[in-house]
Amino acid sequence: MTNPTPGLPGHTAQDTEIDESQRLISSSKVEGTAVYSPESEKIGNVHNFMVDKITGKVSYAVMSFGGFLGIGERYHPLPWDSLKYDTGVGGYVVSISRAQLEGAPTYARDEDPWTDPDYGRRIHGHYGFPYGL
Repeated sequence: MTNPTPGLPGHTAQDTEIDESQRLISSSKVEGTAVYSPESEKIGNVHNFMVDKITGKVSYAVMSFGGFLGIGERYHPLPWDSLKYDTGVGGYVVSISRAQLEGAPTYARDEDPWTDPDYGRRIHGHYGFPYGL
């Protein structure tokens, strides 16, 4: 039996080797990671991310934002390229203001905007990132 990895309750050294390497990380370790503004204000958490089935590349990080105990929570897709991991804060930093987030395309738990083929274009256009799908 392997010893638990310090600081990660219930994780073993073997688990760490499986879900993280120098350049790769398991989706389970990304989900829940904090997202910060450039001023170090926590603005949300990564809820999940969307992977392009053709290229295999991550296209969006879906950030949970607002709500209380899951009630009224909104999901904000951010172009994956807008997130930069910062080891100093232990989370992702985005150069997006809270006002920009509040006016961005969002959806609720019971909605599925991804069936609209123009949804990705609206997200990218809102944040000023080129749309490349």
